Amino acid sequence: MVKNIATAFFLVFCLTASTFAQNSIQSRPYPQRFFRYPLDLPPVTAGSFGELRPNHFHSGLDFKTNQTTGFPVHAAADGYVSRLRVEFGGFGNAIYITHPNGYTTVYGHIERFSPEMEKQVRAMQYQQQSFEVDFKLQPLQIQVCQGDVIALSGNAGASEGPHLHFEIRDTKTEETINPQLFGLTIADRVPPTFYGIGIYHLDGSPFSEKTPRQFLQVTGSDGNYRLIKPVVINASGNTGFGITTNDMTSVSPNHNGIYSAELKVDGKTVYTFAVERFAFDQTHAINAYIDYPEFLKTHRWVQKCFILPGSKISLYQQSVNRGIVNFNDDAIHHVQYVIKDVAGNTSTLNVDVKSSSAQLTAANNPPGIRFQYDKPNVYSNDKLKVMIAPGNLYDDLDFTYSTLPKKAGAYSIIHVIHNKFTPLHDTYDLWIKPDSTIGKYTGKAVIVNTDGVCENSTYEDGYVKAKARTFGEYFIKVDTEPPFIIPMNIKKGLARKISRGIFLKIGDHLSGIKTYIGKVDGKWVLMEWDYKTHILRYIFTADVTPGKHSFDLIVIDNKDNTSHFTADFYK
Repeated sequence: MVKNIATAFFLVFCLTASTFAQNSIQSRPYPQRFFRYPLDLPPVTAGSFGELRPNHFHSGLDFKTNQTTGFPVHAAADGYVSRLRVEFGGFGNAIYITHPNGYTTVYGHIERFSPEMEKQVRAMQYQQQSFEVDFKLQPLQIQVCQGDVIALSGNAGASEGPHLHFEIRDTKTEETINPQLFGLTIADRVPPTFYGIGIYHLDGSPFSEKTPRQFLQVTGSDGNYRLIKPVVINASGNTGFGITTNDMTSVSPNHNGIYSAELKVDGKTVYTFAVERFAFDQTHAINAYIDYPEFLKTHRWVQKCFILPGSKISLYQQSVNRGIVNFNDDAIHHVQYVIKDVAGNTSTLNVDVKSSSAQLTAANNPPGIRFQYDKPNVYSNDKLKVMIAPGNLYDDLDFTYSTLPKKAGAYSIIHVIHNKFTPLHDTYDLWIKPDSTIGKYTGKAVIVNTDGVCENSTYEDGYVKAKARTFGEYFIKVDTEPPFIIPMNIKKGLARKISRGIFLKIGDHLSGIKTYIGKVDGKWVLMEWDYKTHILRYIFTADVTPGKHSFDLIVIDNKDNTSHFTADFYK
């Protein structure tokens, strides 16, 4: 192990780190000056902890690497490598280091492991004959000291550009925690920005796309904001509030997430949200936190300052009546929004609210079946079954069902399962009975929706069954088409000379790739599949000596349709 000496700027950041986050809302203290920054670059982030992302809260800090790869990644503290992972999407290549103080650090999207780790990864890939591996290590296998170079930064997996994704997790609970609360701060003297507020007239009904809502624009700067058109907001009965906001640091133009939001009514706090820590099985609850229907319709991130009854995520630090305010008198009430970043920079917005007899009322819902968020819910008829486990809905739901005519090439009518504007925390069981015309193709049947999503499906007891992730319009198709293989530098029937490796592009038009097997001269070889380009590559090892060789590739989709490519080549 090579002990790295941190540069002078790194020491400066360590000495000033403890001054940050002192005004942040948090449930417990965290050790300061125990962890170092994972890069020897000035700490600049492209993404913040808890930042809003499609279907999840961001689970760490994304450290910028000057739009390139190959920077040394350092162990944040003494410990041992407890897990190594290679995956097609996600983090791509990731390292997990467990530390003696009860925390684990995670380093994602790396380009290359250290030689010792690379050896372990390659051995496991060849043992399992799989590019994707995820395995744990024993405490004495690979130990590291703070500052050791453990990897080179990269752009692997589902990364939108070169950077290092860095996390600090609670080793016991596996909750991920905001790294800035440990003193790994980013220079920030810029308060968050307000863009608008929302008012939701709940009227005692479950929250849905039909909930009457108003959006008002705001203006201001330097932490002080107001409505563009000052008005007294009319509201009566149960009312919820929301905000559109983001934050920037002093060292990056990126728009990041805020740290905390607080709602006060007449000087009393009724709702607090803070991105301190959360468990990964809670992260989909972002769709309960935001105005999900509004996001689908306009792509606007409106953060609700009230809590749906089925949302259990730990980011809600405190609330009174789940943040829902009952305005039931003729008085004018003072409502204040307070938002902060993790450095304590604060922005506020004050509005006045008055009860009104002419308040908006909830739209009449179409006939439906009331599903309860905390109970099992089932809907079935002679062609369909929908089964939703308790806790999968965030609020009660007036469930609706209808049908549309069958599409050409389909093996069922289209089943309209409620609508896509209601978020789900996890999958639900969806069974659809195929038409009799499906005949011999039951083993190839898949459930798809009109948005083009194909669910992993099986045929059993007369139904095509799947775990669906969203409501929407679903029907049955069959997948009889094999995956495609597009050779890039090798050609069937023509033995070309190749110096570096073999490159092909693979994919599937419906059920998706299940596995692939590449062989050279009959021996399995490690082929790496790139998430962004879908290029499958084999970089020659010492086993491939000069001369003529045979290459063989089999690609299988999730319905066991198979494509086979063979070619000879010279090295």
